[in-house]
Amino acid sequence: MARPWAARPGGVPWPVVARSPAARRLGACLFLAVIAAVVTGPSGDADRPLAGIEGSFTPARAAGFAAGGLALWALSIGADRLTTRLRSAGHGAVLGGGRLAALGGGARVAPAGAAWASFRRGRWAAPAGNLALLAVAVAVPPLLSTAAQQALVSEIGIYALLALGLNVVVGYAGLLDLGYIAFFAIGAYTTAYVTSADAMPWHALWQVNPFFALPVALVVAAVAGVVLGGPTLRLRGDYLAIVTLGFGEIVQLLANNADGVTGGPRGVFGLPPLSVDLPGVHYSWGLRPLPYYYLLVVLIVLVMVVFGRWERSRTGRAWTAIRQDEVAAEATGVATMRMKLLAFAVGASVSGFAGVVLATKQFFNPQTFGLQSSLLVLTIVIFGGMGSRLGVVLGALVLQGTAFLLRDTVPPADRYIYFGAVVILMMIFRPQGLLPPRGPRAPASPGPAAAPEHPAVPTERAGAPGPAGPAASTEAAR
Repeated sequence: MARPWAARPGGVPWPVVARSPAARRLGACLFLAVIAAVVTGPSGDADRPLAGIEGSFTPARAAGFAAGGLALWALSIGADRLTTRLRSAGHGAVLGGGRLAALGGGARVAPAGAAWASFRRGRWAAPAGNLALLAVAVAVPPLLSTAAQQALVSEIGIYALLALGLNVVVGYAGLLDLGYIAFFAIGAYTTAYVTSADAMPWHALWQVNPFFALPVALVVAAVAGVVLGGPTLRLRGDYLAIVTLGFGEIVQLLANNADGVTGGPRGVFGLPPLSVDLPGVHYSWGLRPLPYYYLLVVLIVLVMVVFGRWERSRTGRAWTAIRQDEVAAEATGVATMRMKLLAFAVGASVSGFAGVVLATKQFFNPQTFGLQSSLLVLTIVIFGGMGSRLGVVLGALVLQGTAFLLRDTVPPADRYIYFGAVVILMMIFRPQGLLPPRGPRAPASPGPAAAPEHPAVPTERAGAPGPAGPAASTEAAR
């Protein structure tokens, strides 16, 4: 006989209820409410270290945050149920349309449900959504304040470009790189070397327009990626992460200590801005953030298009095979070492682009390229969705946009708490990332409309293979 505390009136044991997805999600929402109450509550002091916690859970605050947690839980459950109903409705519309087409004598009339399903599968939705996002990215920034425009350039746009480059290494090839920010530094210092004779003690014999520094920084950063990857890519997993971490630290230390080459800790400033100098045309970017923002939009769109084509090529499939199982990929003939070197070089070259924009836009010093920046780029890639080009751009917008919104309202010591809370919230409710990459589409299952118009009739001629196959023809021959 079951004990009364072990089961509900309906007969379902309480441990089963507690382990259900809805109960676990409720616990996660209430836990987040507790964390939010502590983070936004008063601070303690040395004499009363628990005063902050006591002040965070006054009756009014506890009730308010508990209600917020329950509301978040209800919204998540409702969103799941709505998604399930929409999928069921779309599937039913496709099947119903197929039956109508079959009953209509094979008439080729596409039902509305099939068109909606085609839209949802991405045939029209992806291009339309991308164009809509691009239109918003072009139209909204002029309406923002100068500080927000500056954040769009230095905190969102540059890090989105960096995340796209690291996404090739981490998301496509599955290689953990903790020193990726070093290539960003190489691109920035290369730009200073070839564009200004006063920014650093060491400079080129002649200076070029900053636009010509784009291909130079791309090549130098790509070569640095090959130099790093050549002796180290035979390592895997944690060992590769440690080696790349050491490479990033070495580059930062060299930039900080080589006073006669990089200028040392005082940094680099005074580089000429981007400009277009043609016969009869002269336009300088100056210090305004909007021209740099639109340049970053062009670079990001260009990189996304190129990487999209690359992902669907033989090279992209080789990277996918390496990410899934490097030993199996090598056994099937994939040149794993060459493909990993290519991934490092491609990712590093994109960071060279970002280095050019940084160097011509603002002051920088070796502290700009610390480990914290490298981990931030990696967090953006994971948060947005490893392997998703649009996902990492949206990840940069959400994370760096959150940091900008908290700048004037939260003390500097507490900003990373909110930052971590956003990441934890995403990892609980969407561990695959903000916008994960779409997997290979399964072939559509043939419905009633896909049935042949005329049923096949076995032939009676001897030796003539009919639709039923050789066995049927042999039986007919007999």
